Amino acid sequence: MDILFIVSSIVAVIASAMAITRRNAVHALLFLIVSLMGVSMMMYTIGAPYAAILEIIVYAGAIMMLFVFTVMMLNLSVSPEDEKRKTGFKTWIFPLILGAVLLSIMAISFLRDPSWEGLHQVILPKHVGRLMFSHYLLPVELAGVLLLAAIVGAYYLGRTRKRNLHRYLQNQEDSYDTL
Repeated sequence: MDILFIVSSIVAVIASAMAITRRNAVHALLFLIVSLMGVSMMMYTIGAPYAAILEIIVYAGAIMMLFVFTVMMLNLSVSPEDEKRKTGFKTWIFPLILGAVLLSIMAISFLRDPSWEGLHQVILPKHVGRLMFSHYLLPVELAGVLLLAAIVGAYYLGRTRKRNLHRYLQNQEDSYDTL
């Protein structure tokens, strides 16, 4: 097995474990981005550059930025003192080390194959669409059902119970509280 694949998989596993164990949501998202980059490097080292590029653009780019903006909008920090204490340079050391390892893997893999034959191969979206809805139809449908279940579950968990009371009943209820 290729040593670059093993190293990038180790980086992905470590970053995933760190994403799960972090208490700060932004730090967890940072490690999740590093994990997705590790998975992308794994795909590239096994000879799937198109899948690796899609992994970076779709997951590490678009979806993770959506997560980061959501966390920033919700402002889940506990207190300003905790936020100042947790945002120092020490927070960035471990993700930077993992990112440097992934960058070195990418440089080694580029230097190992200077012709870059995998990058010059043109794969049209038409071919990807044909494969997705012919050969890989079952995994695509299963992923769609899984995403639908996740959306329904997120709605169910995130809903709030509203008390629809008429204003007369609400005033009457308030008067009972004063007794």
